[in-house]
Amino acid sequence: MQRISSSVIMGVMVLSLLSACAPTDKAPQEDDTWRILFNGTGLDGWEKKNGEANYEVRDSAIVGISQMNTPNTFLCTTEHFSDFIFEVEVWGDSMLNSGIQFRSNSLPEYQNGRVHGYQAEVDPSPRAYSGGIYDEGRRGWLYPLSLNPEGQKAYRVGQWNQYRIEAIGPELRIWVNGVNTANLVDDKTASGFIGLQVHSIDNEEASGREIRWRNIRIKTERLEEARWPMASHAQEVNYLPNLLTEYEKSQGWRLLWDGKTTEGWRGARIDSFPAEGWVIENGTLTVLESGGEEAGIGGDIITRAQFGTFEFKAEFLLAEGANSGIKYFVDPELNKGEGSAIGLEYQILDDERHPDSKMGVKGNRTLASLYDLIPAENLSVPGSEKVFRGIGEWNQAHIIVRGNHIEHWLNGFKVVEYERNTPMYRALVAYSKYKDWPNFGEMPSGHILLQDHGNRVSFRSIKIREL
Repeated sequence: MQRISSSVIMGVMVLSLLSACAPTDKAPQEDDTWRILFNGTGLDGWEKKNGEANYEVRDSAIVGISQMNTPNTFLCTTEHFSDFIFEVEVWGDSMLNSGIQFRSNSLPEYQNGRVHGYQAEVDPSPRAYSGGIYDEGRRGWLYPLSLNPEGQKAYRVGQWNQYRIEAIGPELRIWVNGVNTANLVDDKTASGFIGLQVHSIDNEEASGREIRWRNIRIKTERLEEARWPMASHAQEVNYLPNLLTEYEKSQGWRLLWDGKTTEGWRGARIDSFPAEGWVIENGTLTVLESGGEEAGIGGDIITRAQFGTFEFKAEFLLAEGANSGIKYFVDPELNKGEGSAIGLEYQILDDERHPDSKMGVKGNRTLASLYDLIPAENLSVPGSEKVFRGIGEWNQAHIIVRGNHIEHWLNGFKVVEYERNTPMYRALVAYSKYKDWPNFGEMPSGHILLQDHGNRVSFRSIKIREL
C-alpha cells in the first residue's frame, strides 16, 4: 500500500480550509438597504400634525410629551412610503396609550386635515392590544388583539420594545419583540407617511408623561427576501371584498357567495332565487327597501347547502333605520305562515333608529345579539361598548359553531357566547318568541339565511369553513 506523506496531508487540509472560507454565491450578504429615518440628534425630515403636544430629542431618542387640551398629536415623516419594512424601538409611560402611524395621510379635504390611516397600537393598559392595527380617524379597530391572545403577551410595560411593520401590497403585518401580533389584508390606502403618536389625554395626572422612540429605520428594496413568516397563533384577517387569500384557502375557507351570481342560494320558500327584492351589483348583494315588511317582496334567501359545525363570516352595510339578520340552523319547512323562516339569528339592526332595539328583554334584539334570547355586549373588553363602525360603513359579522358551543363576533370582538341544547338555553327559549317552536335551534344542521325585513341592507365577502 502506498504511503501518503504528512506534507501532502497537510497541504490538502490547508486547501480545504481555504476553500471553506472563500466567499460563495450562497454566503449571507450584509443587508445595506436599510435607511435611517432619525439620526439621533435632530428632527430633520419630520413635522408635527394634528395636535400641539411637544416633541424633543434626548439621549438619541425622540421624546413625545403629553399635554392637556389638545387632540392626538403626530410627528410625521415628510416623505411618504408605499411598500416597506419599518423597525423602531418604543418606550412608553404606563399611563399613555400611543401608536405608530403608517400609510397615513393628512388631507385638507378629509376632516380639515385630520391624520388618518393605519396605526400599530402601543397599549400598556391591561387590555394589552399593543401590536394590533387600528384605523385612525376612519374605521377604528381592524385587528384587535382579541383575535390573538398570544400576541397580547408580547409588549413589556416600562421597557424598550421593538416593533416591526411589514407593509407589502395589501398585506400588513406587525411584530412586537419578535412576536407576530397582527396579520391584516386591506387595500384602503397604498401610501402615506409614518407618524409617532402622542395620544390626547383627559386628566392632569397623565399630563407631562412621555413616550419615546429610537433606532428608527426603513427599507423599501429587496422586501420579499426579508419578510418574516406569519406565526400560526396569529390568524390573518382579510378585508378584500369577495376574495380569499392563500392563507384562508389553506385554512379551509371558501366563498359562500361568489360576488356575481345567485349560485348556491335560493328563496326560503321557493326553489329558485327571488325574481325581485334582491339585487347584485358592484360586488354587493342587497335586499331592497320595501317599507319594513318582513319577507314582503323578495323574501329571505337561504343557502342550498346545510351546515352543522362551521365558522361563517360576512360583511354588512346598513341603511339608516334598517333591520335584517343572519340566521343559522334554519329549517324552511317550519314556518309556513307569514314572516321569516325560523332559525337562530345574529341580529343586524340600526340600534339608534330602529324601535326593535328597545323591545325584547335587556337589549336582546340589538345588533349582533342572539335575537330575542341573549343581548350582545363586548365580551372581549368587558365594560366597553360594542364596536360598530356606523351606518354606511362595512361591518363584519362572524359566527362560530362548534357543536353546541356558539359565538357571535362583531368587527373582531366577541359579543355573544352560549351553549345550546342545555337547560339554560331552553329556559331562554321558553321566555322568548320562539317558545312555541319545538326543539328550537337544536337541530344538528341547517341552512344559513339572509333576511329580508323590508329595509335596505347590503352583504359581501360571505365565506364559510366547516370545522
